[in-house]
Amino acid sequence: MTKHLSCLVADDHPAMVEAICAVLEDHGIEVAGRARDGEEALAKIQTRRPDVALVDVRMPALSGIELVRRAAKGKIGTAIVLYTGYGDRALVTEALDAGARGFLMKDAPLVDLVRAVEIVAEGGTYVDPVLAGMFATARAKNGAPELTQRERDVLRLLAEGHSNEEIGKQLFISPETVRTHIRKAMTKLGADTRTQAVAIALRRSLIA
Repeated sequence: MTKHLSCLVADDHPAMVEAICAVLEDHGIEVAGRARDGEEALAKIQTRRPDVALVDVRMPALSGIELVRRAAKGKIGTAIVLYTGYGDRALVTEALDAGARGFLMKDAPLVDLVRAVEIVAEGGTYVDPVLAGMFATARAKNGAPELTQRERDVLRLLAEGHSNEEIGKQLFISPETVRTHIRKAMTKLGADTRTQAVAIALRRSLIA
């Protein structure tokens, strides 16, 4: 990426923070700050306004999801990626509904961590492939919206963290057509944002 990115890292385990910061810096991403609990993380996000904040779900003082809710309420422009050692479908959907732009497993390859930060900084959504796979095992709920196969494909690729341009290349359609499919899917799902559309589609097992 050519744009210079900044990222705040919040975790109550100092060794984890240092390991993540080292990887980010190795990939040219500026570390805008470090925090050991949710309150400290929120305060630094509010004052430093990093492009992205990588936040542990379970932290003292303030949980990652509550931090996301407060950041959304304060209209802070920082994109927040939550990460956790526990794979939980309900946790992922709650996080995305709250306004998180990404969800990552702690044991994910470090390259995935960097990719998640870069994707959400560009306005995309990233859901760890392992977590996304959990939704694929569930059965679609009764009364689920009728999405076209192409709309499902677009949302699935969005959930994997691809940009409009990358989705277009994979599906052999233009980025504008991708945006059209996203808008239609959002309307059918009653979603206000593409992130919310992905969360709803995952929860209802409309995408795998």
